[in-house]
Amino acid sequence: MKLTRTLPLLLVAALFVAACAPAAPMPAAPEAPAEAATEAATEAPAEEAPAGAEAATELADIVDTAVNAGSFGTLVAAVEAAGLVETLKGEGPFTVFAPTEDAFAALPAGTVEALLADPAGQLTQILLYHVVPGKVMSTDLSDGMTADTVQGSPVTFTLADGAVKINEAMVVTADIEASNGVIHVIDTVILPPAEEAVTEEAPTEMAAPAGNIAEVATAAGSFGTLLTAVEAAGLVDELTGEGPFTVFAPTDEAFAALPAGTLDTLLADPEGALRDILLYHVVAGKVMSTDLSDGMMADSLQGAPISVSIMDGAVKVNTANVVTADVEASNGVIHVIDAVILPPAE
Repeated sequence: MKLTRTLPLLLVAALFVAACAPAAPMPAAPEAPAEAATEAATEAPAEEAPAGAEAATELADIVDTAVNAGSFGTLVAAVEAAGLVETLKGEGPFTVFAPTEDAFAALPAGTVEALLADPAGQLTQILLYHVVPGKVMSTDLSDGMTADTVQGSPVTFTLADGAVKINEAMVVTADIEASNGVIHVIDTVILPPAEEAVTEEAPTEMAAPAGNIAEVATAAGSFGTLLTAVEAAGLVDELTGEGPFTVFAPTDEAFAALPAGTLDTLLADPEGALRDILLYHVVAGKVMSTDLSDGMMADSLQGAPISVSIMDGAVKVNTANVVTADVEASNGVIHVIDAVILPPAE
């Protein structure tokens, strides 16, 4: 009985002592998970935020995209010289067909230097001819499609076997997006057509085959530059020979539309690029306009082929318009064109 009374007293005393004793400190170990949880909570949003931010800021404008690519040095230098940097950094959108370094290098010797020496002239016109307003992706293109350039003259697109061409230039890389448009890389510098079409009075006088090709061209009086170039390159005997030949003859206005200094540079080295350019305007055989068909290709005496396109009754050889056709000569035929056509880079 005494033991039974004593146990409850001991329990009450123990509980009283425990209640009055100071509380033991919490173990330190659990703090680490709390810190980790806090860090995880703050780090998770930080990792997710850049995903959206980078997507919004990763695209540079057209100029900066070209500069960052490192393969458009000549194009960028030309854009800067022509004062078009701010334009191509503008809101846009723009579609730029950007020639590679090799494309500029394929131009006749001295051409780039001559263009850069007069940036407000032909250089600006040529550069603007490579720009189309709006954002035109490769999926927006169709065979035979034309688009007006910022320069004012249209460009023509050809799609065949998966390949895309703008005028005579091949698109080698498409759809490089920028914040204010898109860049398509091309392998050739494209030239705008002559600003003024040649009048047809002189070619009309040439209608009768009064002599060989050189003589008929001389009698016309509107091919002085072409004849000077033919003589300088030593091609007179070829064009007065038996033939037959088909000559796509640029007018004096077509030669005048070349960048300043180009013709002088070509005439200074007649056995070089000048000869190749002239032979690129000649096809073996007598090819009348009725023999031509849309998409037709023909090998020139220079070796590289020319392409013919026909649309709405208009005939083009590469980028040049045929303004007068079927001027017959005793050893072939002349088709008058409004632009000098250039052979592709080798």
